[in-house]
Amino acid sequence: MHLRQSATVWDRKDEAPVELGSRGFINHLRFVALGCRSKARTDLFRACAVLSLERSQSIQAYSEALMLCINDALEARAVLFRPGTKEHSFDEAWLVQLANCLQRGEEASVRFLLCSRVKREYHRNLRFLVSRISEQFGLG
Repeated sequence: MHLRQSATVWDRKDEAPVELGSRGFINHLRFVALGCRSKARTDLFRACAVLSLERSQSIQAYSEALMLCINDALEARAVLFRPGTKEHSFDEAWLVQLANCLQRGEEASVRFLLCSRVKREYHRNLRFLVSRISEQFGLG
């Protein structure tokens, strides 16, 4: 399946993603990451503060905040493959696991996944962003 960026990135709450599940989730993040390559990095705390004030923000806004800040949270450059790639990088598989555990309410697994890779001060904000994004994809 070959996807176009316009087919997986949406701005309105009433629009549904083209592809549900973990594949749709990762392909969406891959497209957003491509679009964020030329944007300035942002502070995760500031981005989450702005997004939490306005609950009606689009999935695009949450996804961009995540992709612009994930390298700081992981203390390494996140590896995301090109959209449509069937394989997952370690970082992509980790994001899918985190999203699934958040949607299922598996707190012990969420804590383990976060503690294994993310600086403690980023836990809350990363949870917030991944949770808001994953809600749209029927994960869990």
